[in-house]
Amino acid sequence: MSVDNIKFYLSTEQDCSYLPDRLSASVFADPDGKMTTEVYSVLINHGFRRSANFIYRPHCATCDACKSSRVNLAAFNANRNQKRVWKKNADIVITETLPQQSEEHFTLYQKYIKTRHTEGEMDHNDPTRYFDFLNSAWCNTRFIEFRLEKQLIAVAATDYLDQGLSALYTFFDPELSYRSLGTFAILWQIQRAKELNKSWLYLGYWIEECEKMRYKKNFQPLEIFENEHWQ
Repeated sequence: MSVDNIKFYLSTEQDCSYLPDRLSASVFADPDGKMTTEVYSVLINHGFRRSANFIYRPHCATCDACKSSRVNLAAFNANRNQKRVWKKNADIVITETLPQQSEEHFTLYQKYIKTRHTEGEMDHNDPTRYFDFLNSAWCNTRFIEFRLEKQLIAVAATDYLDQGLSALYTFFDPELSYRSLGTFAILWQIQRAKELNKSWLYLGYWIEECEKMRYKKNFQPLEIFENEHWQ
């Protein structure tokens, strides 16, 4: 799949969302150009990421802390703690659904954001903006529902790409922190990708200096995109 005809633009600088006292900028694909799951499958291998309909990659003038990351599924083996998390959540019922606006989903999202990410920029009271953030008009996306006795306790928005799955965003009931639902959701996506004979689970940007992003290093072997190649 060729991406030669896609135009790319550089954003203006703004305050970094992850590291204090730094400025961030991104290269993004032309939002008016034609984007498809197939094209995105190529771009994600060059460090790009989806947010809503937009495809972007960090391109900061004085910082390169954001590293695109992916799990090598052929070599992945769950560690002892991850095996415990998997066993602990064996009673959860999991369903893949098409993206749709859901009051149940949004209520859980608000509960999660207001507990875990109180400094975020998302408008917690705008269900349309929330849905647009996770969905897109062109990507093959699924919302993975995790239920405990019919109660929704977690949702993972996942992009299904040619060579792998991309874990876009996961939110869960913060009152069930003892279940490690964030870890469980990644483990489930790894298993699902393996069932589909995919090679990678893309985890977005890993930032060593940002504590909230360090969890990705627990999924080994973790590859990062640096100096224009994966290592």
